[in-house]
Amino acid sequence: MKIPFQWNKLNYSIQHFQKDLLSGLIVGVIAIPLAMAFAIASGVKPEYGIYTTIIAGIIISIFGGSKFQIGGPTGAFVPILLGIVITYGYEDLLLAGLLAGIMLVVMGIFKIGTLIKFIPRPVTIGFTSGIAVIIFTGQIANLLGLANIEKHESFIDNMSEIGIHLDTFNIYSLIVGIICLFFIIATPKVLPKVPGPIIGLVTSTIAASFLFNGEVATIGSAYGGITSSLPVLQFPEITWERVERLIAPALAIAILGGIESLLSAVVADSMTGTKHNSNKELVGQGLANIITPMFGGIPATGAIARTATNIRSGASSRMSGVIHGLFVLLTLLLFAPFASQIPLASMAPVLMMVAVNMSERKPFYKILKLKNGESLVLLLTFVFTVFTSITMAVVVGLALSIILFLQRMVNTEIVSKVLPDHSSPRQTVHPGEVHSGQDCPQIDVFTINGPLFFGTAELFETRIMETIHSEATVLILRMGDVPFIDATAEENLLHVMKHFQSKDGVILVSEASPNLLNSLQKTDIYDFIGEHHFFSRTGEAIDFALQLINHDSCIDCTHLSFKEYSKLSNPKGDHSYDEQTLL
Repeated sequence: MKIPFQWNKLNYSIQHFQKDLLSGLIVGVIAIPLAMAFAIASGVKPEYGIYTTIIAGIIISIFGGSKFQIGGPTGAFVPILLGIVITYGYEDLLLAGLLAGIMLVVMGIFKIGTLIKFIPRPVTIGFTSGIAVIIFTGQIANLLGLANIEKHESFIDNMSEIGIHLDTFNIYSLIVGIICLFFIIATPKVLPKVPGPIIGLVTSTIAASFLFNGEVATIGSAYGGITSSLPVLQFPEITWERVERLIAPALAIAILGGIESLLSAVVADSMTGTKHNSNKELVGQGLANIITPMFGGIPATGAIARTATNIRSGASSRMSGVIHGLFVLLTLLLFAPFASQIPLASMAPVLMMVAVNMSERKPFYKILKLKNGESLVLLLTFVFTVFTSITMAVVVGLALSIILFLQRMVNTEIVSKVLPDHSSPRQTVHPGEVHSGQDCPQIDVFTINGPLFFGTAELFETRIMETIHSEATVLILRMGDVPFIDATAEENLLHVMKHFQSKDGVILVSEASPNLLNSLQKTDIYDFIGEHHFFSRTGEAIDFALQLINHDSCIDCTHLSFKEYSKLSNPKGDHSYDEQTLL
């Protein structure tokens, strides 16, 4: 088993540690109020969110498949977790989280995580930009110091809530927020190695304490203070009756957690140019969700906003995530009273800057300007993320991407009728050689381009049936460019073969890859064609086909598609097609 950190192999230096320390501290500062807020919104005590950030954050960073991933409680989980707490209670939430962790580990072991690699970039950018809008607009109320704000799941309801309570605007909160924002922007210009968010939080908190004491809402006044104590290890009571009752909620947690964590890893890849291990990521997420409930923590997953902040802050390895967890732990033990005094108006510009930095503005505008199908995917994913939910946005984005892909496949030349180009030294086959003056009536050769699956199966069958010669006795299918064939396409291919063989025709297959041959051998197609009718080269198939045709019909033929006259005049086949040609 590989150890999580291989310092010598990774050439981890003090400079790398400095970068990780800086990014870990920044993300840790951001994670504290988020952890509390998500816990309270999920119907549990604020310290449970802190426990989750510490334990799950460290485990995910060490054992996950993305070295930049920051794990912890997230907003996407709030509706599910709150529903479980209301319906079953906090104790059952812990067991549901543990069961979800086991499911995630199983998903990773069976390599389900690789499926996430097929998420198109427009979906990822639309999803990330939508999250950025939600984060940014979600901090407007805190920046303005609005009172009596009720949080809703709906974006429109939250915006309406802000409009209704604009009359509670607090000028002191706005001043505190501006102070924090000023230092966030100015600090990197004056002191590039000092994190602006930390300076902004410290200075604005001090200003609020001395100048506007009691006038500005703080984390403590809004969410409750942080308990300065370590979580106690406890095992959830496991009974078959509880497990059976919680299977469905646990599955919902596992699926949503897997999707969000892998999407976060994809976002991290797009920002850093790295490649994550999807299945390892699921295993790491699963381990975190198995262990965290034993310390009272709620379910966790990869946090896109915090992961993006980690990267933007200069993280160089997994250590930044570990430092983030350790910083939150240190804050819990030593600085809980101070952290409770941080104004919400100070946190607002920090999170707003996070939203701006992760918004992917340039790629968003670039794809949008294309004004094509990808632009539509991007826009719909973005809109659904903002106005509905993360899950719905991903489903809609992927569904539309699949539809557009199938449409492109239908419009692609999947089947091409080809003949040898005699002007070429290698006599490679080419569709341009097929015309009214040159189209062998006895041998039809087709090149199949791309995968044969449910989206192209009907088109594949139709085009062959429409262009096959009525007098043809040999059908050659060049399948070197066919990576795979699914059950639907297999059935359509079988229809073509049965139709052709019903006229006493012979079917030959050339250039099929080992993987494709293996797939065909598991069906009736391989035996239907016959083992001796598969050829590694098209030239070999043509030589074989020339032995099967009616040679008397070739005597007066003017097509000369396959050098029939040379073949007939030389029975020994000296003019056969070299197996290195006709590729």
